[in-house]
Amino acid sequence: MLDILIIGGGPIGLACGLAAQKAGLSFVIIEKGTLVNSLYNYPSTMTFFSTSEKLEIGGVPFVTTHTKPNRADALEYYRRVALSNNLPIHLFEEVTEVKPEDGHYMITTKKDTYRAKKVILSTGFYDIAVNLDIPGEELPKVKHYYQDPHYYTLQKVVVVGSSNSAIDVALETYRKGADVTLVIRDSEVSHRVKYWVRPDIINRIKEGSIKVYFNSNLEAVRETEVDIKTPDGLITIPNDFVMAMTGYKPNFEFLKKLGIILSEDKFIPQYNPETMETNMPGLYLAGVVCGGLDTHLWFIENSRIHADMIIADIMAGR
Repeated sequence: MLDILIIGGGPIGLACGLAAQKAGLSFVIIEKGTLVNSLYNYPSTMTFFSTSEKLEIGGVPFVTTHTKPNRADALEYYRRVALSNNLPIHLFEEVTEVKPEDGHYMITTKKDTYRAKKVILSTGFYDIAVNLDIPGEELPKVKHYYQDPHYYTLQKVVVVGSSNSAIDVALETYRKGADVTLVIRDSEVSHRVKYWVRPDIINRIKEGSIKVYFNSNLEAVRETEVDIKTPDGLITIPNDFVMAMTGYKPNFEFLKKLGIILSEDKFIPQYNPETMETNMPGLYLAGVVCGGLDTHLWFIENSRIHADMIIADIMAGR
């Protein structure tokens, strides 16, 4: 029987593995995709808000020549951390059930079954997009994920949203020759946008290079056009692609299936903030999954401490 089974092979899942390894505990990390799957699916041009020091885990230095690490830097770092420490990681193996049984847990995946005294859930939130719930959202031209701007050259692109992902998409596709229109439900660009990017988008809007509709919502999508509800009424504009950068959310159904209690408003899971243990004894949360719908509350830099908190609690109870 394992001491711990860790669900999720992202940075915080790896941090939990490093802490467990240091404590001499037996463990396995189960990841349904590739190593640090969410980071792998980030845009190819993505740059982190944080410095490399704040993205470090397990006391392993994150060395890069960039002031702000990019996606390639992060993939290289976390891969080297996992391989150099020989962390036991099972990739492309999805967990389907976690069931308490006689003081421990039975964990079933699509490939195997495991028994563990404790379970750490560190599954992030990037796998499930927040939908617009509008007519036409099912069309192939509507994208909730973005990889590279070149694909949108000479295309009429509507970008929905005003936070970092939306603004990055708008600027990058514009600079590759797209005709970009932003649809923002608020009265201004979000103040959470990276401080070196926000002035750029504001200036592009002022000069008319990127069109924007504030206090507006996308209402419907069709093959060659979209409807936008603006303060001046409903307008229709030609369109080739819709980039719905409306955010992502944890797998709440999976959390409920595990027996974790969620708040009624923002689906924040119930856990002890001093130990990270949920209402299910021996089942812990780590990382951004702790924030429910408030996915901006937890990042790598402020949730990496969860690993040490959890392992300290497990060791105290041995």
